[in-house]
Amino acid sequence: MRFKTIRIGSGVFLGSSAAFALIVAAACSAGPPKKELTTVATSTSTGGTDAAGGNTPTNTTGAGGFLPTGSGGMGGSVIPCENPADDADFDKDGYTITAGDCNDCDANVNPGAVEAPTKKGEMPFDEDCDKEVDEQGDVVSCDDDLVVDEADPAVAAKAVGICKVSTGVKDWGLVSAKWVMPDGTLPPVDAQDATNFHLGHGVLTAFGNVVKVREGKRMLALSSGTARQPLDPGYKSPQGFSKGISSGHPVGFPKESPACPGTITGEPNDGAGIELELRAPTNAHGIGFEFDFFTYEWPNFVCSTYNDFFVALLEPFPPKQQDGNISFDAMGNPISVNNAFLDVCGCEGNPPQPCEAGGKFFNCALGNAELLGTGFGFDAGGSFAVDHGSTSWLSSQAPIPASGQKDSVIKLRWGVYDSGDGALDTTTLIDKFRWILEAGVPVVTEPVPR
Repeated sequence: MRFKTIRIGSGVFLGSSAAFALIVAAACSAGPPKKELTTVATSTSTGGTDAAGGNTPTNTTGAGGFLPTGSGGMGGSVIPCENPADDADFDKDGYTITAGDCNDCDANVNPGAVEAPTKKGEMPFDEDCDKEVDEQGDVVSCDDDLVVDEADPAVAAKAVGICKVSTGVKDWGLVSAKWVMPDGTLPPVDAQDATNFHLGHGVLTAFGNVVKVREGKRMLALSSGTARQPLDPGYKSPQGFSKGISSGHPVGFPKESPACPGTITGEPNDGAGIELELRAPTNAHGIGFEFDFFTYEWPNFVCSTYNDFFVALLEPFPPKQQDGNISFDAMGNPISVNNAFLDVCGCEGNPPQPCEAGGKFFNCALGNAELLGTGFGFDAGGSFAVDHGSTSWLSSQAPIPASGQKDSVIKLRWGVYDSGDGALDTTTLIDKFRWILEAGVPVVTEPVPR
């Protein structure tokens, strides 16, 4: 049952929606109710309009009336908030009224929070205590002028919507960024190997004729070949750009796909990755992002040792997980050539007939248009002048530790690699990183609604 907390005078009412209807008249004299928090993207929060702003808010709340987030939530005891002292930090969010907390009765409201847009029909609220509400919609994205071969990983992170840089322990945003191998080790330093490695990351305005960015003007690409479109400088066909670079498996890998029993994945080759340290807003309960996986291994090497991967690894690990991988399909398959989301493909007779690959049948429900102009479609020619495969855009999300319970810094690593050899490459597009502000975030990956 969903409960509402309403201030009546100086007291607190916690009850069901039905009981709430009985006191509507009395509640109308109270201040505006706290709106529910929803999902927002950091690309719309920069500078002084968010938690890092330079304003010094004053206490605008006075007597409480909200159920403090740190006081047990819906399942715990109710602790009324009665005129907290200026230096008491009643809601345990790390901020006192003196330090700028404009509502010390609600741990989701303080200068370290991120502003949440107001849902239709609800009253606006100032989550980040900068004396403004819903100011994020007026902020321009930060990836307009990025170049395809951007060398600085902190700048390249802007392509996915990570715009804000943390200035310290009380300020959310990007803490650090580095290019890495998929297992987290540093890239090679030998001149030729380093050149080849850095061709494996790129900032793109589109991918081929159909696939567009999901937010802003750019997206990040990681590739075991070249993270480029066919007309970009440095592009090489994904048919076989073997770089001769190897690395270890990420923690928790190799993961064999349940759809391919008996298959043993080969050693990682030609990997590329980025690792980000992020300090979360105090009101964030999870993260989300979108990605699109392309592989040249389909259709010829389904359920084989040549099983190329995309990994998304989160630390601290999500609850009940033995590793940090947060991107996998509903069948438990990791994101590889064998995953069940591979719906962008084609073959002779399809449609209406399914395509057969590796003893499996693929309906190719999304057709092959998204492969055109990418190097992964039949239009690319080469010795395999057929369609290869893609998932189209998918969305992953996962919970993060609640602020105040653990260090608010999380680590997120995205990586791609070939398995078994360095031929027949894989490219993954990543965009639209976001903080999730609603509690109860599950670990899930699902198709983006079309």
